[in-house]
Amino acid sequence: MRRQTGEERSNSGSEEELSSLPSGEKGGERDRDFSSSSSSFSIKREFRMDGERGRGGDLAVGEGGWWSDEMSGQECRQMETELVRRHHRHEPRENQCSSTLVKHIKAPVHLVWSLVRSFDQPQKYKPFVSRCVVQGDLEIGSVREVNVKSGLPATTSTERLELLDDNEHILGMKIVGGDHRLRNYSSVITVHPEIIDGRPGTLVIESFLVDVPDGNTKDETCYFVEALIKCNLKSLADVSERLAAQNDTQAID
Repeated sequence: MRRQTGEERSNSGSEEELSSLPSGEKGGERDRDFSSSSSSFSIKREFRMDGERGRGGDLAVGEGGWWSDEMSGQECRQMETELVRRHHRHEPRENQCSSTLVKHIKAPVHLVWSLVRSFDQPQKYKPFVSRCVVQGDLEIGSVREVNVKSGLPATTSTERLELLDDNEHILGMKIVGGDHRLRNYSSVITVHPEIIDGRPGTLVIESFLVDVPDGNTKDETCYFVEALIKCNLKSLADVSERLAAQNDTQAID
């Protein structure tokens, strides 16, 4: 498909953690990496590609756009910075905040992208979505009505597909309604092939821009949204890696 256009932070990521905006957090503690048993997770605040890499060694882009184990951590960070510059540039106003998150998944890019691009079925990997209905055919401008599971300060969200590029693996969406406080929320998620431990893997980058609600700070708002995205990306990794393992088993059989 040709490109079409239209307009990770706690350790647990639990439903309880996401039930309300936090009462405050020291910004200096936020720019750091997180590790899980399956893949590294890092938060890059407002496009500052700071901090060290998590589990799995340093990865960088080699020939053909693939990330390889042989290249240095500095080269890896430079490539992450370039990908963010290319696909994840937001221009927050005074009353807005923005952040970029990075996830490394031990599953091939085509499998991860098949989940990410399912705008009409986000519940395939998003743990807080209970139901999704899309109005009309799936195309740029399509609107989905999402029902949210209990545990979040919302029950519904109305979201519009802004960008879908199957060649470069880019999906963009914007929230246009719902009973929540995320006003003027937009996000971009991109997936990129890499090599992890000698096997095909995927680098996922997700960024967002959102208004800061009255009564909350930029740090509090970013903390809340980052925690929600962290849960989604961890679930994306779990589902993708499980499917990849099943495919490997079937191939062996």
